[in-house]
Amino acid sequence: MREQNINYTEIENIIRRAGMQIKEAHLTGDLVSRKAGDANFVTSFDVAVQKFLIRELHKVLPEASFFGEEETEGNTREENPRGYCFFIDPIDGTTNFMFHYNYSCVSVGLAYGGKMRAGWVYNPYVDEMFTGIRGEGAFLNGEKIRMQDLPLEEGIASFGCARYNESDTGMLFDTVEKMFHRCLAVRSGGSAALDLCRTASGSSVVYVEMKLQPYDYAAASVIIEEAGGKIGQMDGSGITLDVPCSILAGTGQAVEQVRDILAQCQREKNAGNGENDGKA
Repeated sequence: MREQNINYTEIENIIRRAGMQIKEAHLTGDLVSRKAGDANFVTSFDVAVQKFLIRELHKVLPEASFFGEEETEGNTREENPRGYCFFIDPIDGTTNFMFHYNYSCVSVGLAYGGKMRAGWVYNPYVDEMFTGIRGEGAFLNGEKIRMQDLPLEEGIASFGCARYNESDTGMLFDTVEKMFHRCLAVRSGGSAALDLCRTASGSSVVYVEMKLQPYDYAAASVIIEEAGGKIGQMDGSGITLDVPCSILAGTGQAVEQVRDILAQCQREKNAGNGENDGKA
């Protein structure tokens, strides 16, 4: 399948319309359900927004498959799709949405042949649209954004931690504590896609999370890279689009500093478990 000319403007318009559904939502308790894991929620608006996105994006790119967070019609979640595939998180930051935190977004990424081509992350509460098109740059509301290669000592460090992903939380908070003593401040916004985009726009110098799903970071990965930043897994390998992975993103300097901190935390963890110097 060949790549084709795509109406990116229409895709952005669709995402903006989806965002307005979130902003204008009136959420009540009977519209909230639990998913597997602690504090893992889905609302009727998550489902409705994803259905809307799949329906409208299918009109723009009929041959595309869809990898979305919620179980809805049209969400094929194909592994290693050869053609176009949209990665959709209809409301990234559902818990924020439930408690009127006004820090949630619509996140849509477009891949072709297993490679990310474009990404859109929209926060309707403040009308911020982050976009990234491979080879064309990254933008915030149409203005080009470019990251400065700053170290931890000259910026804010951000991180994510979901209650339903509690593996290695001890190591995560050890890492956050070490970042805290080296950076200007630490932040955790509750929306990985928005926190990654704020890193791309220069509000933070780094973002780290132990485990995320592809639809959490697919769109933002293009925006980070097109803004001149780095994104990958904590061990330095590339992101995955078929299974969850860890995420470390930011400026070149800050990413390497946090990778060193993570290695230090791992050594300390191994020593605490009696694994130091090969001893049982």
